[in-house]
Amino acid sequence: MDFEKLTKVMRHLSLLAGDKIMEIYARDDFDVRAKSDESPVTIADEAADAIISAGLREAFPDVALVTEEQAASHRVTAKTFLIVDPLDGTKEFIKRRGDFTVNIAYVEEGKPLRGVVYAPARDRLFYTDAKGVSVEEIGPFAKNEVGKTNPLSVSNPRNSALNVVASKSHRDAATDTYIGKYRTAEMKSAGSSLKFCLVATGEADLYPRLGRTMEWDTAAGHAVLNGAGGKVVRFDDHTDLSYGKSGFENPFFIAYAPGVQLEKA
Repeated sequence: MDFEKLTKVMRHLSLLAGDKIMEIYARDDFDVRAKSDESPVTIADEAADAIISAGLREAFPDVALVTEEQAASHRVTAKTFLIVDPLDGTKEFIKRRGDFTVNIAYVEEGKPLRGVVYAPARDRLFYTDAKGVSVEEIGPFAKNEVGKTNPLSVSNPRNSALNVVASKSHRDAATDTYIGKYRTAEMKSAGSSLKFCLVATGEADLYPRLGRTMEWDTAAGHAVLNGAGGKVVRFDDHTDLSYGKSGFENPFFIAYAPGVQLEKA
């Protein structure tokens, strides 16, 4: 893979998709439908998917592509693939809470090596550079010219006072019970893959997810966290979370700065 090209293309497409999403977000109203799994989908999901899919297929015609909006037709057997959630946090989008993201990632041998997470309503853009180092670019964002970037690095956490981030729309009693095993200084709530990015920037130390997620929900954020020195492991046995699973469904997981002393499930 040409990682220079990959970084450029993923960044560019995320910004294009973000513009379309924000155009629809600004409307007085937009249609919301339920997919077969009862999760919501909007015209913004579909429009962003079309932009990103077309761009990736043109740039990387020989690399398999998985997107949330086309997942029913995907049967990926390749060990290398691109995976996209064109609008992660659709519930946040519908409720106009701003915590939604565009996610594009590249997976090789089960590992998310590169990724971009763009939160257009928050003006935050995170991605791995050509060397796999994660950065946050400072806006305003030009489509064809990279602005100032700051390298990301996870925190050096104090286990006596951890900063924890959890889902805004999917918080439950099991998650609270697990978080209760730690000594916490601050609890944050965030939507979509922004939670991975908050750990990557050092704004949070720990993000446990005890709920259903799919690979397109996590791959880009996982790549960004990896590039900042963080880790994502399965909740049950603390082995690395991998990609390319049948059906694309993830087990429960924990994203964290390596200094965190993980508690058992």
